[in-house]
Amino acid sequence: MKILKIGLAAISLTAATQSCEILNQLPNIETNLPLTEAEVSSGLKEALKVGIRNAVVETSAENGYYGNALIKIPFPEEAGRVKTTLTDIGMGSLIQNFEESMNHAAEQASAQATDIFVDAITQMTIQDAMGILHGNDDAATAYLRRTTETRLNNAFRPIIDNALQQGNVTQYWNQITTRYNQIPFVNKVNTDLTGYVTEAAMDGLFIMVAKEEQQIRENPQARINDILKRVFGSLDS
Repeated sequence: MKILKIGLAAISLTAATQSCEILNQLPNIETNLPLTEAEVSSGLKEALKVGIRNAVVETSAENGYYGNALIKIPFPEEAGRVKTTLTDIGMGSLIQNFEESMNHAAEQASAQATDIFVDAITQMTIQDAMGILHGNDDAATAYLRRTTETRLNNAFRPIIDNALQQGNVTQYWNQITTRYNQIPFVNKVNTDLTGYVTEAAMDGLFIMVAKEEQQIRENPQARINDILKRVFGSLDS
């Protein structure tokens, strides 16, 4: 009887070992199944949350706009002659202070974007998600712009206006335009400075969100968890 038990145990051990070997040879069933719409939706929402957090952290940091040539807010284009003329007459430092202060105002406003973006992501439908997955490389960014632009503008504008006032940017602008408008025969400048900085701040933020989206779509190393790897990995082949 003892010998029989030993024999049965040996047979069971051998069978278990062979079963493990067979299982190890099988493909990973879960990861080889077709993507479900729920997985796509979950993956895209996670990707957008990762992207917007990275973008907001970067743009809201000190010199997040001013130190980034990609999104730095320049002197208003329609007043380009103002900059050239005043620089030529020795007011270059005033122009520099003005540009720096505009960008710092945008950095303050950018910090408010996260909650607005997350709310838009939460409301994304499965149809939205499928369209984004198979859309253009900036399809997710375009979705965010379409669904948040009005709210971002409403949130950014008072913050930027306050920052421009506190940073004496409005004063700089008034000095600049007053001096320029006193020059004979020039076209008078009357730019809505708060509106200009608000639009430029939003454009810069979306540029950085698009950059994050491109990273996740094209760089496997940027996919920081399994659902991102699974969803965006499906586009690699």
